[in-house]
Amino acid sequence: MFGATLSRWTMSYFAAALIFLAIGEIMMVLGFGYPVSSIEAPETLALVHTIALGWLSLLMAGALLQFVPVLVGRPLSFPNLAFPALALLVVGITSLVLGFVSLAGADSLSPLLLPFGATVTIAGFGLLIIIFASTLWQARPLPLPARFVAVGLGSLVMTFFLGGIYAFVLAGLSDTPAAIDLTLEGISLHAALGLGGWLSFTTMGVSYRLLTMFMLSPDRERHSSRIVWALGAVALGMIVCIVPMILSGSDGRTILLVGAALAGVIAIGIYMADIVRIYRERKRKLIELNSRAGIGAFVALIVATVFFVALIVSGQIEEGVGALVYLVTFGWLTGMGLAQLYKIVPFITWLECYGALLGRMPTPRVQDLVVETRAAFWFRLYYLTVIVASTALYFDNALLFQASSFGQLIAVNALLWEFVATRRLSNVPSNLRLPGGFARPHLFFPSFQSRRQP
Repeated sequence: MFGATLSRWTMSYFAAALIFLAIGEIMMVLGFGYPVSSIEAPETLALVHTIALGWLSLLMAGALLQFVPVLVGRPLSFPNLAFPALALLVVGITSLVLGFVSLAGADSLSPLLLPFGATVTIAGFGLLIIIFASTLWQARPLPLPARFVAVGLGSLVMTFFLGGIYAFVLAGLSDTPAAIDLTLEGISLHAALGLGGWLSFTTMGVSYRLLTMFMLSPDRERHSSRIVWALGAVALGMIVCIVPMILSGSDGRTILLVGAALAGVIAIGIYMADIVRIYRERKRKLIELNSRAGIGAFVALIVATVFFVALIVSGQIEEGVGALVYLVTFGWLTGMGLAQLYKIVPFITWLECYGALLGRMPTPRVQDLVVETRAAFWFRLYYLTVIVASTALYFDNALLFQASSFGQLIAVNALLWEFVATRRLSNVPSNLRLPGGFARPHLFFPSFQSRRQP
């Protein structure tokens, strides 16, 4: 953990992200969005942005605040921008979601919430980009995982460029031909850059470092990993190049899309071979729950990739896009996010509470802050619901999807309480819980100073 410090606001980002996840799960249980509504409906867009922005993007931002210093071996630049960024993001994402709800027929809400929410959200992510880009720039030459993050940040910029235009067009504030063309033809690019670039590609890069660190696997750059980065960057670059082609009306977009898809599929295949190698070469023979639960996310990524290829070959991409996006969002990204939170939360909590006390008095292990046997049941339930829900979406069975979403809501809330129990040191043996009279950590952010009980 050379160069790492506890980020004051990482736990706050995680808390906000988990709240958005719970809200999104409730929306699915109540039938708000796809498949009860069409995939283009405002209800679906509200649900998608609750999950993609509120849950996954806030989760990623919080994780990067803690682990970018680990990736580059130097502290964050402008760390004081993290809190105003969080405040802007919570306000912006909430306004954006409510703007979509207004388009669904909520007369008490104004569609102007869409451009307002988009502007505030972009401002929030702009502050985060300043933090991360400055840190990466000063750490050149970048190690490979950090280069994944750099490309992911570039994808984030393009995602919000397209999304911002979309918000202004839907609100009726822009009717220029260029903006309308990007709205009609650029939605798939917006989704691909967001889910595939910002979220998935960044997750892939960070996972190279996290998995080797948590499983004590050899931590070295491989030629195969550099190929994954190059192919992924090329694929995302091809997608970005389609934007000016839409504006100019140029042909050849299909060739770029096929090339991007091919490069992306190959990159995922090589990435999965790297992941298998990391698991096999680990020095920690007993795999902890976060690494076991992460296997489910990797399996979901493989299944989603095979499913994507099958849909392309069969020409049924429109029929299967809902199930595909769900599998990527909840099987791969959410599964990986929850699995790694199960390690990151106790890891940060241990550093905050016991790191400075190590060697001075008896302290628990990081694993003493959690109860794996209890949490393992909830991870199994979670992945079971992902399987059932993906199948329900493919066969357009809304009732089965809602029922499986209810089971998923139970699993997610149970895991949320596991995180709370970790922060409250509820699982630590009583003789080690508060050594020397030190108080429990705050639920949402490290205090940096141990506070004595009154």
